[in-house]
Amino acid sequence: MRKMTLEEFKEQLNKRSIELSPKMIEQLNDYALYLKEYNEKINLTAITEYEEVLDKHFYDSLLCADRKLEGTLIDVGTGAGFPGVVLKIVFPELRVILIEPIGKRCVFLDSLIDRLGLKDIEVVNVRGEDYSLKHREEYDYVTARAVSNLNNLIEVCGAMVKKNGCFICLRGRDGRSEIEAAKKAIETMGFVIESIRDEYLFNGDQRTIAYLYKERSTPIKYPRKYNIIKKNPL
Repeated sequence: MRKMTLEEFKEQLNKRSIELSPKMIEQLNDYALYLKEYNEKINLTAITEYEEVLDKHFYDSLLCADRKLEGTLIDVGTGAGFPGVVLKIVFPELRVILIEPIGKRCVFLDSLIDRLGLKDIEVVNVRGEDYSLKHREEYDYVTARAVSNLNNLIEVCGAMVKKNGCFICLRGRDGRSEIEAAKKAIETMGFVIESIRDEYLFNGDQRTIAYLYKERSTPIKYPRKYNIIKKNPL
């Protein structure tokens, strides 16, 4: 299987009207290098080879950028920084909050941010469900990349989105059926499906990207405590 080169990465992004500056390319290359180095200390990802990082981490993270992202974005369960750090590099004026419950990953993220010289980006070592209870309708965008059951995720993340904001779902090849099964949760939390589309990585793997638009405020009783969400999903 042919792997993605840097030139092919840039070409694919150009087709999406995303043009990388020399500084962005330098930051992404340094990100890939540091990810591989740090992964020898702790397990961040099984994907560390440069060409695969370009495709399966960086390009994958940018499939949701079918518009210029402005304002505030919170990335729940960011792991090694996908998509939050990648979106921050490509949209430097975006204010980004990275939510990650595992402390060792947060140490990596803090050192990565310092190494890349990124500003207006913060790492919070907390579970998404706990953060959501205290930060209602604060963010223009919420992202979560293939995290958790979608019904549960919409309740956990949905309350953090401002009215007229978007929850961006980054799902795998079963994304359409997952979104269909989550329609009650989508409606209950105040969202409508703005758009849903299938995308493909350079290696052919399928992704589903959905923009959920928040047309009304989330009822005050949501989100519920996580043990209740898991036991009785919407």
